[in-house]
Amino acid sequence: MKKVKIFPSILSADFSNLTKQIKLVEQSGADGLHLDIMDGHFVPNITFGPMVVQAINSITKLTLDTHLMIEKPELYIEEFIKAGSDIITVHVETCPHLHRTIQMIKSHGVKAGVTLNPSTPASSLREVIKFTDLILVMTVNPGFGGQKFIRAMLEKVETLTRLRDNFNPSAVIEVDGGINERNAKSFVESGADILVAGNSIFSQNNISSAVRNLRKASNSHK
Repeated sequence: MKKVKIFPSILSADFSNLTKQIKLVEQSGADGLHLDIMDGHFVPNITFGPMVVQAINSITKLTLDTHLMIEKPELYIEEFIKAGSDIITVHVETCPHLHRTIQMIKSHGVKAGVTLNPSTPASSLREVIKFTDLILVMTVNPGFGGQKFIRAMLEKVETLTRLRDNFNPSAVIEVDGGINERNAKSFVESGADILVAGNSIFSQNNISSAVRNLRKASNSHK
């Protein structure tokens, strides 16, 4: 049975009660936390910066998966690494020198991820996939939590899984956007190794049960 990882996205968390909610997902067996960094330019929303990442790092031992949805991410990579990020993921769309940016991330001893927006073809990773540790497929248009996933992204995950298997079998595939108990299995069957879920976890009355139920739904794949 394939072991799928669950990374709750704190974009949907209650920031007035963040410590308690992080402890709940820790206790539920979550594998990491997904941190969405938005600048109000690349995506139509603003979230938080390195100081909040550092605060989160001080209260949890979970893997911190920092997703930079920002313009000119290379200017801020070092700050987010110093804040405690274990994975730094950048967008194809914001990095004209993507290979250089990947190497910059890896030079600091953390894992480098590359993200594709829904309209960006899988083929755009063909030349750099061998250098990446993580491939993140956005299954909604980024910027806000609680959106319904775009079904066509299942095919993109399948395409990227084939590319990964051919050129970099050690890389993992992550999906983010509208992931819930009803569609988790479909994404795992398409090749996803990590499921990012925000609204389907943090909007529930029992956050710990929501994490466990999503894991159960995703790991029904064999």
